[in-house]
Amino acid sequence: MATKKPRRTAERILEVTLDLFNRFGEPNVSTTLISAELGISPGNLYYHYPAKDELINALFGKYERALSELLTATETVRNVEDAWLFFHMLFELIWQHRFLYRDLNDLLSKNRKLETHFQNVLTQKNQAMVAILTGLQQGGALSMQVREAVPTANAMVVLLSYWLSYEYVRDPRNALEPERAGEALMRGAFHVLGLLLPYLEPASREHLFKLAGQYQSAPGSGMGTGTGTGTAAGRTGSGPAEGAGGITG
Repeated sequence: MATKKPRRTAERILEVTLDLFNRFGEPNVSTTLISAELGISPGNLYYHYPAKDELINALFGKYERALSELLTATETVRNVEDAWLFFHMLFELIWQHRFLYRDLNDLLSKNRKLETHFQNVLTQKNQAMVAILTGLQQGGALSMQVREAVPTANAMVVLLSYWLSYEYVRDPRNALEPERAGEALMRGAFHVLGLLLPYLEPASREHLFKLAGQYQSAPGSGMGTGTGTGTAAGRTGSGPAEGAGGITG
């Protein structure tokens, strides 16, 4: 039992630190606050994690490993419902580590290791988005040219990376509270997939609207008529996408 106690203490430190970072933002949480929340001495905290950056790097490492595992699921995406489920799971993972995205620019400016590793995360996400586009094409849900796939994948990654920042700006006092998670994640998933509306086949497009229907008229959601989704729908109604039949050269 004695050999397991230090490891359990280190895990508990990370659990409490993650909760505090998510609630208050990393810049607003000191190691003194963390040790007080845990009911341990600052020296005990220092024994396990000698600096605040050690805590940040450990939490990011757990996120990075979970993300790498989740992104393998893109290999099975063949239709809109598959993609909807995947993005829900991805946004849930991002939400669980939302402090990283809430304070992303500040964290990267202060932490060289995080800076280099987050570049790798962006690369992985980009590859995953291309895999989703390819899978939807193979499943007959989408028609897109290769030259359209690259900027679309990039735009999807941008939305994934900054969606929670957008939610926070919309409602700074409430957006990142746990009770708002469901709505925020649903909106995020819809808006990422909304980038594909001009390229989805009609049945798939309608199915996407059906999946997100309960949020389309939510105030401020940007999912009602007259928004970007309406513009996208208008574009698809003007005729078949260039290069219909899939992602082609």
